[in-house]
Amino acid sequence: MAIPAKCITVQQARQLQDNWVNTREPAITQARGGQQDAREMVFNIAELEEFLDYVKSESKKNGISNPGVRLYFAAYNNMNSDLATVFLSATMSDAKNSDNNYDIQPYNTITAGWPPKNY
Repeated sequence: MAIPAKCITVQQARQLQDNWVNTREPAITQARGGQQDAREMVFNIAELEEFLDYVKSESKKNGISNPGVRLYFAAYNNMNSDLATVFLSATMSDAKNSDNNYDIQPYNTITAGWPPKNY
């Protein structure tokens, strides 16, 4: 199989992650009273494929032929965790300013690496 067109090199990925760690992580750690926050999540491939199939199926039912998925940064606020997380939300198209499709339930993973791993 060919490498997908939108893939980046390992070096580019490391640079992007280093940029985030150097410019955002210190402020977040300071805001959390010196406690580090989660900054990487692990997705189960089968569960992610299931969500993408769900988005495709529900979108097709609603006449949406080219849905997208938006990734949101989020944070828990409960007795079990106050760490960062992410969730995926279906969109009405793959355009960057597309509206969210609120008829499709978002997908959340609670599998964050701890302590955070650098790429």
